[in-house]
Amino acid sequence: MQDTKPLLIATDFPEIQRTSLSTLQVNLGYLCNLSCTHCHVNAGPKRTELMTEEVIQLIIDCIDHLGIKTLDLTGGAPEMNPHFRWLVEEARKRDVEVIDRCNLTILLEPGYEWLAEFLAANQVEVVASLPCYLEDNVDGQRGKGVYQKSVEALKLLNQHGYGKGADHLPLSLVYNPTGPFLPPPQQALEQDYKRELLNRFDISFDNLYTITNMPISRFGAVLLAKDQFVDYMTLLRNNFSQANLDNVMCKSLVSIDWQGYLYDCDFNQMLDMPLEATSLERPHLRDLLSQSLDGLPIKVADHCYGCTAGQGSSCGGALDED
Repeated sequence: MQDTKPLLIATDFPEIQRTSLSTLQVNLGYLCNLSCTHCHVNAGPKRTELMTEEVIQLIIDCIDHLGIKTLDLTGGAPEMNPHFRWLVEEARKRDVEVIDRCNLTILLEPGYEWLAEFLAANQVEVVASLPCYLEDNVDGQRGKGVYQKSVEALKLLNQHGYGKGADHLPLSLVYNPTGPFLPPPQQALEQDYKRELLNRFDISFDNLYTITNMPISRFGAVLLAKDQFVDYMTLLRNNFSQANLDNVMCKSLVSIDWQGYLYDCDFNQMLDMPLEATSLERPHLRDLLSQSLDGLPIKVADHCYGCTAGQGSSCGGALDED
């Protein structure tokens, strides 16, 4: 697989700095029951990287020490980490908001029959990937049969109270473009999703997040293979919005890989661009217990144009919804 990193490092992207840390985004491992073409972590069923119990204990220690408000769990399929339940329960005991970035189909996998009930019982926010409300587009991006499984999983979440407007059981869906183009306006697309899913399947959800595909990892390799990389980067640059810099997620979030090392965001993690910290070559979770990140510069490269193009993009969707 071709690597886009050498094409991204030299950049004229504006300098930005961290504010106060409020969110730990934790990659619990690359093991996943799917292998999606847009996946920027190259997750799949054959990956063996999983966060250990020792590192997860450090997550809990950092929550206590730093007064973290939000724990954002990702992967792979984060639920496939054998310590997933323990981490969720410990965070919720501390009244920390927990987000599970769920691919939906994991809810139907043998051995995970407990998952939907567990998430609801612990009032975990579910952010679920559904890159389109049309079957052909979803199956083309995520694999044959994934759409129907996703529909079944959404119905299951609705049965457990998700997506009904309750503050304690929020269900958000994530849209990714199926090709090298920017997402459409988030608010209008959300209405389309809500109408189509309700009319077709009697499914409801709370929010839609539109997220721009990053020119890295699996998606970046596809761009290179199809000779679309330069055109896509031109699209991102031409749609850069200065206003989006104020709201980029990396200012208040730190991304943690399955070994406990720190990055400014999940995308920098995949590009092996460690967070910059004074006198530390590769900062680790242990360092969060003794060193503040406030005011540190954020490592940037050309892929950062993906977060600031058009409406902007973050793990919480568009940055500018006007």
